[in-house]
Amino acid sequence: MNTLSDNIVIIDYKMGNLRSVQKAFEHIGTKAVISNDPEVIQNASKLVLPGVGAFKDAMHNLSSLGLIDLLNDEVIRKKKYFLGICLGMQLIASKSYEFGETKGLGWIDAEIVRFDFSAHEHPLKIPHVGWNSASYVNPSPLFEHIPDNSDFYFVHSYFFQGDKRYVSSTTDYGIDFISSVHKENIFATQFHPEKSQTHGLQIIKNFVDLKSDAVC
Repeated sequence: MNTLSDNIVIIDYKMGNLRSVQKAFEHIGTKAVISNDPEVIQNASKLVLPGVGAFKDAMHNLSSLGLIDLLNDEVIRKKKYFLGICLGMQLIASKSYEFGETKGLGWIDAEIVRFDFSAHEHPLKIPHVGWNSASYVNPSPLFEHIPDNSDFYFVHSYFFQGDKRYVSSTTDYGIDFISSVHKENIFATQFHPEKSQTHGLQIIKNFVDLKSDAVC
């Protein structure tokens, strides 16, 4: 269960699948509130940014709801724990090329690019949908008690390409792409922990259990 200091908020920016993420927290006995209320977000100890859909729409929604400066303040300045999921991971990059170039939050120097298998003799399907393994690159507390090369559930056509210092895992889908990152208090996964059964729930639990010594 949550400790007295735990106050987890799932950011509601109108980009889907929020309830399924909330249910994953509930499954491990942890309350997580869905909200875009600035006061609720400011009072949070941990923030979760899930999402499905287009990068451009997501950044527009974050901007129109007044959440960009707020998230920068809470995550970058105040160093609150942050978990980005799928589109939520992509949004922390510098920019995306989905439907034209769009500026991201810029928390990690990276670009969001589309899978391109046009030169392959046997092209893989896009989007990448289904189970695939995550191979560890750099240690991350998000993967505590989860064996290397465990399977997680993916649904995406674009992927994170950038600063390798913060890569915690990669996944092979025609190429080795970045499937999770960890930078100080910022954690993010391209896969969906809330859809990844036992290992996914362990990811959620590990995020809930994060303490100050995980920031490095």
